[in-house]
Amino acid sequence: MFSVEAQKPARGQWTTPPFDPRFPNQNQTRNCYQNFLDYHRCMNSMTRRGKNTQPCEYYFRVYHSLCPISWVQRWNEQIKNGTFPGKI
Repeated sequence: MFSVEAQKPARGQWTTPPFDPRFPNQNQTRNCYQNFLDYHRCMNSMTRRGKNTQPCEYYFRVYHSLCPISWVQRWNEQIKNGTFPGKI
């Protein structure tokens, strides 16, 4: 996992995530959660195959833009403890 300092983008490179037609509503909670899952699934898949994980960075940037940091920290702890409710 990345540390909190490593998760911060370089100054001036923080962009708004593009529109996702799966989540047309104003409430972006599901979008946040889905991109978090997609990132971890992508990382698992790419590392298992021995491929470059660069394409996974898109999901990382999107969920870090949409999700509160407290949620991400809690989910990462749950993954580490084996109690995360999502299917990764």
